[in-house]
Amino acid sequence: MSQNAYETGRLNLPFVGHCTFAKQPICTDWDNINADVAVLGVPYDMGTQYRSGARFGPRAIREASTLFSFGHGGAYDFEDDVVYLPTDKVKIVDMGDADIVHTDTVKSHENTRFAVRKILKSGAMPLILGGDHAVHAPVIEAFAGQEPVHIVHFDAHLDFVDERHGVRYGHGNPLRRASETGHVTGMTQLGIRNVSSSNRSDYEAARNFGSKILSVRHVRKLGTQGVLDLIPKGVRYYVTIDIDGFDPSIAPGTGTPSHGGFLYYEVLEILQGLTKQGDVVGMDLVEVAPPYDPTGVTGFLAAQLLMNFLGFIFEARHQRSR
Repeated sequence: MSQNAYETGRLNLPFVGHCTFAKQPICTDWDNINADVAVLGVPYDMGTQYRSGARFGPRAIREASTLFSFGHGGAYDFEDDVVYLPTDKVKIVDMGDADIVHTDTVKSHENTRFAVRKILKSGAMPLILGGDHAVHAPVIEAFAGQEPVHIVHFDAHLDFVDERHGVRYGHGNPLRRASETGHVTGMTQLGIRNVSSSNRSDYEAARNFGSKILSVRHVRKLGTQGVLDLIPKGVRYYVTIDIDGFDPSIAPGTGTPSHGGFLYYEVLEILQGLTKQGDVVGMDLVEVAPPYDPTGVTGFLAAQLLMNFLGFIFEARHQRSR
């Protein structure tokens, strides 16, 4: 968009218009997704073991993201001297939400897989807004038939429980389910910490699968580059971000907060480095539960992180194609 068009068109402030992700166009025809990125909400929180409320996460993230909608052709970052997400080069659409059937996990996950497969068939990159972390399992299962991926996982919790009392698809199980798919080649799990994350056998199972597990303190000792050096290079990445990986001082709106978490730039710099050493082909951000955050700051954190991450992904792709 030219500067003249920006000045003469609608001002289109964040609080005006339809509340889609970053105020991007709606796509209701899932058989005709013509975009680089397709945003899908999965407002499912029946997998929670403590406080529910993440079903309202997609709406909260979308509303917060309107602050970061661009009316002037992209977002200029003076530190990097780059215009990220130029509107004439990167197209984002918002598909709405997967259909969630209350109390029916099987059908809700089936509907989620269906929607993600539509995105992948179109060639767009899926950006999934949760919902609790249980939604990661059907999302990553939908990548069956695609080239393999390495999962990069930010979280306070390992989420590698196999089964408890018959529950296999709660928010403590998704990374274990991902390890069983056949198209996930490995994992790097970052931010895992303290009590309630998992038991010893789950850590052993994750390591036997090939997962590298780092706490927040491990990440801080290694530094950004030290962490990136542990992640395979030249591969396809799927990134799953549980907002409780961040410290509750900046992300209070979540069902299972855990102190000692990441701060914003610690995660952002790892994500930016990741885009330079491989291709990010999908992501989800989960566990935003707005009822516990009257300020809305958790939704803003999620939206800001996702918008910056998208910018890094497509700038890195642009640089590789030159």
